[in-house]
Amino acid sequence: MKQEQTAKKAKKFGMAINLDLCTGCGACMVACMAENNVPFKKDESDKLDSITWMRVYKLSNGKPYPDADICYLPRPCMHCGGPGDHGHSPCVSVCPATATDYSLETGIVSQIYTRCFGCRYCMAACPYHVRYFNWWDPVWPAEMETYLNPNVSVRMRGVVEKCSFCFHRYQLAMDRAHVEGRPDLKEEEYQTACTQACPAGAITFGDLNNPDHAVHRLVNPDPDHAGRPRNPLAFRLLESLQTNPKVYYISSRKWVRDLSDRQLKKQLEEKH
Repeated sequence: MKQEQTAKKAKKFGMAINLDLCTGCGACMVACMAENNVPFKKDESDKLDSITWMRVYKLSNGKPYPDADICYLPRPCMHCGGPGDHGHSPCVSVCPATATDYSLETGIVSQIYTRCFGCRYCMAACPYHVRYFNWWDPVWPAEMETYLNPNVSVRMRGVVEKCSFCFHRYQLAMDRAHVEGRPDLKEEEYQTACTQACPAGAITFGDLNNPDHAVHRLVNPDPDHAGRPRNPLAFRLLESLQTNPKVYYISSRKWVRDLSDRQLKKQLEEKH
């Protein structure tokens, strides 16, 4: 009961990504890599062991010209809450080292690199493929160490990493608020790097539990139904798995919304 009360009063940070605005430019991917010290290789042509916390996918309706249509879909970590939003995320539930955890105060799924021993159970459990294994120790070009963000630890070989919703920014903002004697943050004080970098304004970030935040107004989540969006144009990926993700997508195109769940896609194919 105490856990349920804590989760009910807590913040629930999440995203709403408007796919009708996204141009697929990749600025969110670049900003994410720069902000979070995501390592890269000299040759990035082999994507099997590349690391990118934010990946932009290209979707197609599969129709020939002139009915062809495409959509770009940015995919960060979904920060799943599981059924009831009690933190029973697929990755958290399987980690034997408790290297990944769910915060009832923020709704963010964390990754503690010094605890991770690289079993990769979390990677197998994640249905969104948002987790990446470090196959090598990062080697930065000469003098590029000064480029690294001092607020984000550099990960070593043999651990798993993923999007953290730029949690270090939340910690810094909370420190400033504490010094100023404020109990909470303003909406603009904690924003992710990808949100700020998007030139089209397609990404909206904030507290899904706060009616004053733009992300809440865009999605209008239903707390009685695991946060499912009341906005008919909003959806979450693989809703039938009941992972309760905190990343919502918005599109006016029906074929885009239909592709959001494999089960729904299967039902549509059976009808036709």
